[in-house]
Amino acid sequence: MGQYALKIILSALILVAIAEVAKRSTFWAAALASLPLTSLLAFVWLYLDTGDVQKVAALSSGIFWLVLPSLLLFVLLPLLLRSGVGFWLSLAVSSAATALAYLGTIKLLALFGIRL
Repeated sequence: MGQYALKIILSALILVAIAEVAKRSTFWAAALASLPLTSLLAFVWLYLDTGDVQKVAALSSGIFWLVLPSLLLFVLLPLLLRSGVGFWLSLAVSSAATALAYLGTIKLLALFGIRL
């Protein structure tokens, strides 16, 4: 139970830190958010929980392939916001487009024999 609490606290601290830094500097918040901290934590937790380096390697590979469609969110959201679309609608459209990009990427990867 203590390990889960530690995971939750560390994850929450990262999110709060990014939100607080963003109030002062969107550049530094973006820099902090762009770091693969979540992935690093996931690698550490997975390794500590299982000791299985093959699972860590598979997780790392999966993250690599799925980062690509996630970039659509970061392109589409500011385009919609800057063109006058409201925040919630922009977020919903960007998220939906990203979800479709994930599905398309998974199907495309399967055609090449890459299983996630």
